[in-house]
Amino acid sequence: MIKKFLHQIMFIEILQGMVLTLKHLIIKRPITFQYPHEKRELPDGYRGILVQLRYDDGTEKCVGCSLCEAACPSRCIKVISDEVDGNPLQRYAKEYIFDLSKCVFCAFCVAACPVDALAMSKFYEFSTTNKRDLILNKEKMLEMGDKAFPVRQKRFVPDKKYLNIFNLGKKNFPPVHQKS
Repeated sequence: MIKKFLHQIMFIEILQGMVLTLKHLIIKRPITFQYPHEKRELPDGYRGILVQLRYDDGTEKCVGCSLCEAACPSRCIKVISDEVDGNPLQRYAKEYIFDLSKCVFCAFCVAACPVDALAMSKFYEFSTTNKRDLILNKEKMLEMGDKAFPVRQKRFVPDKKYLNIFNLGKKNFPPVHQKS
């Protein structure tokens, strides 16, 4: 009874809490990041914004097969493909529309792509006041892919003249837009 009374008068619990706070303040490192000035290092498996990739010669890898669109559970990808001029067996993505506001970051689209044209980047800062800014087109996705993956895969060039390889696209087609 007397011990309980002394604990109430001396505020033992408050003193214990202050000692714990001082211990974390002085001895241990802070556990918070000063975002946006400090950025956290993300793990290798982190899934950020979906990006498109290019070959080392600057041509895009996407062949417009629409398998990513079919694999997407949230229906946030729309692919409009077209034939390569002069070769009806080869196709390319004429338009590629990706609605980031609907994406659930499952990466099913990346797994479905037969030519590895898609990848999940580590970009995570995409807050905006305009929801329409979250709808990305092919050019924007390629630009982000160039930033996220600067080392590009070499294009496979068959050495056999009569070897028929589908969905490789023509060299320099579609034309790469030059940055001004």
